[in-house]
Amino acid sequence: MNVTRGFTGRPRVHDPGLPPGQYDAGDDWPVLSAEVTPDLAPADWSFGIDGLVERPHTWDWDAAHALPASAYDGDIHCVTGWSKFGVRFGGVSLDAFFRMVRPHGSATHVLARSHTGYTTGLPLADLTGGRAWIVWEYDGAPLPPEHGGPARLLVPHLYFWKSAKWIAGLTLLDHDEPGFWERNGYHARGNPWQEQRYSGD
Repeated sequence: MNVTRGFTGRPRVHDPGLPPGQYDAGDDWPVLSAEVTPDLAPADWSFGIDGLVERPHTWDWDAAHALPASAYDGDIHCVTGWSKFGVRFGGVSLDAFFRMVRPHGSATHVLARSHTGYTTGLPLADLTGGRAWIVWEYDGAPLPPEHGGPARLLVPHLYFWKSAKWIAGLTLLDHDEPGFWERNGYHARGNPWQEQRYSGD
């Protein structure tokens, strides 16, 4: 794992706006990755949705950018303990992609996969209703590669390992499929406000 400051932790200061066990990272954005950052140009990026959908589909960079733009303004929280307030990401709501592929009623979960092979499992309900995005901008600039650029999944209401970097696609399933960190002892869902860090929390 490539790690910068973040796993070492900082003193916890109580703030009612922070989930339990978190600290305010301020201007810092620690880089935490399970894999080496890939050399992935926008022209080589693609994003697909398959599995329990009526119309499996894959978008290239231009096709994804042709969908209605959407932005997230709010906070993000990492399982290692840091939180960032007032971040802004730009991209497209996952709802726009789902409207095109039409998920089956039997779909309950999603396995997100990265261009690097990283995976993470999520309930489908956590990705719909304006709660998740495919993003390629951060604070008005292209998303840096070390933070998942050219594009990443953004699920800000869950711990950030669920927001898969270098997103390649989603497979809709009728069951929970653990991904990389879930197979290695992390919680199946990862709600920061319930401190769902590890299996059994």
